[in-house]
Amino acid sequence: MATLFAGTSGFAYPAWKPDFYPAKLPQKDFLKHYATRENAVEINYTFRQLPSASTLENWIKATPEGFVFACKAHQRITHILRLKEAEFTQIFFKAIDPLRVTKRLGPVLFQLPPNFKADPAVLAGFLEKLPADIRCAFEFRNASWLVPEVYGLLEKHGVALCLAESEKFEVPEVLTAGFVYVRLRKPDYSPEDRAEIAQRARRMLESGRDVHAFFKHEETPAGALYAEELLRQIHASGS
Repeated sequence: MATLFAGTSGFAYPAWKPDFYPAKLPQKDFLKHYATRENAVEINYTFRQLPSASTLENWIKATPEGFVFACKAHQRITHILRLKEAEFTQIFFKAIDPLRVTKRLGPVLFQLPPNFKADPAVLAGFLEKLPADIRCAFEFRNASWLVPEVYGLLEKHGVALCLAESEKFEVPEVLTAGFVYVRLRKPDYSPEDRAEIAQRARRMLESGRDVHAFFKHEETPAGALYAEELLRQIHASGS
């Protein structure tokens, strides 16, 4: 049975009080409360620094079984080394291994910078070195990557094309793996938009693919509420 994992990009936002977090909830308890309402979170923290073992242990303790952390790959891999050096990638995967061991690791998202143009040869060499037992997704923010050759490379290695949408850029719905990774970055989603998102998610789940969907909205709790609504809609439909 395929599973919908839905949440937001990050969780530590005091601005979500009181509509998502209770007004008097201390920040140290945000994740624990978040995990009672969502079943996944996308972690941007790992883009900037390697997490300590104690940080990961606290995340695991604060969340129930079945909750997953989708970690953004470190910027050294995607923005500085630009997929051309394997040693730090191994260091990164070792740092997040406590999540893998406890079955709390969702997909790892490799988000490439907008000025990184398509280089299929570099991508092919990098994909060869990814661990086979970890789900990985690639978010391309330069349109030159959105071509059949790149889709074929991702499919060969079971890596997902991140279906990201924003006001500036939208990735076509090309499914290259046995799971789906969706980033919903527009500033607002109307009830009609959200109904369409639920319909798309349902269709993907029915194809046997787990769906990982993450909304934006750091400034307001809208994204968290949208994710909670999406989970309710899918569960109510029995998908």
